[in-house]
Amino acid sequence: MIRVENISKNLGEFFLKDVSLEVADGEYLMILGPTGAGKTILLETIAGIYPPDTGKVYLNGRDITRLPPRKRNIGMVYQDYMLFPHLTVEQNVKYGLSSRKFTKKEMFQKTNELIKLLGISHLLHRYPGSLSGGEQQRTAIARALVMEPEVLLFDEPLSALDSETRAKLREELRRIHSFTRTTMIHVTHSFDEAFLLGSQMAVMNQGEIVQVGEPGEVFRKPNCKFTAEFLGMTNVFRGESVVDNGIASINISGLRIASVTTRNGQVYASVRPEDILVSLRPIESSARNSFQGKIQGISDEGSIVRITVDIGVPFVAALTRRSLLDMGLKQGMKVFLTFKTIDVHVF
Repeated sequence: MIRVENISKNLGEFFLKDVSLEVADGEYLMILGPTGAGKTILLETIAGIYPPDTGKVYLNGRDITRLPPRKRNIGMVYQDYMLFPHLTVEQNVKYGLSSRKFTKKEMFQKTNELIKLLGISHLLHRYPGSLSGGEQQRTAIARALVMEPEVLLFDEPLSALDSETRAKLREELRRIHSFTRTTMIHVTHSFDEAFLLGSQMAVMNQGEIVQVGEPGEVFRKPNCKFTAEFLGMTNVFRGESVVDNGIASINISGLRIASVTTRNGQVYASVRPEDILVSLRPIESSARNSFQGKIQGISDEGSIVRITVDIGVPFVAALTRRSLLDMGLKQGMKVFLTFKTIDVHVF
């Protein structure tokens, strides 16, 4: 288990502010946040590249705050691979083992299965400059894993790859984690990576961790305005909540929407665009929220289409291209938006 307690680090433009985080053995934690949020500094502080100004880092109960990186048994894989250009793939993978004075037989035993797992057996004689980005990243991952780290850190390892290679490596990382059960912490900007790989997800902003939880929970139940907007919850509104018999009526600039929240007073209310049903006529439904409005804009995003509808405040709803064509929706048309009280998240 890796645990950081009240870590702060100031590098000027990049910084951490009183960060605390706990990652259980075998967990795959995804860290998301905008550029400059402190994601890479957090990884490098855990790895020992930067000593914290304040706070502690623990690995399986041991205080490793002042240990040098080589004594932490923590591996790190960067976006730009950082392979030794003058060494072959085989030499790169085995480089760390040679410093531990393993015999050739022991090196073979430790690397053989891993090299096969990552599909780089046919590349062992080649040099990094002759490899594709995906092949270089597989080699970098093998070099880190062969040392049998207690924790493996990834700093946007897939962001420099093309979409097809990125998708293949995502699947391989999931398979590798399932096989090795190594504790992994992975920084990314990709929501797809977070959902495909992560058992837990942390959101960072301005040097702080603002929310931690299972990816689905964080995505559907953000705890603050920043997380909601960062994760694409377009409809975020400030309003006054009044609870009566377990149902809240939230006044948003004169529009009243119902929610199952128990919060009274000033709140933020949010509804994910994909949770809103769009229709040309009122729908017979148990949903308490149904409003008529005029389409202000239509944004075609390929697989889905987002429409902005003025129902007193602008709401964005997502629907398929087929639904758009079937209903013949155009700007200026009137439609109904319907959504359930349980889909109105309040924080």
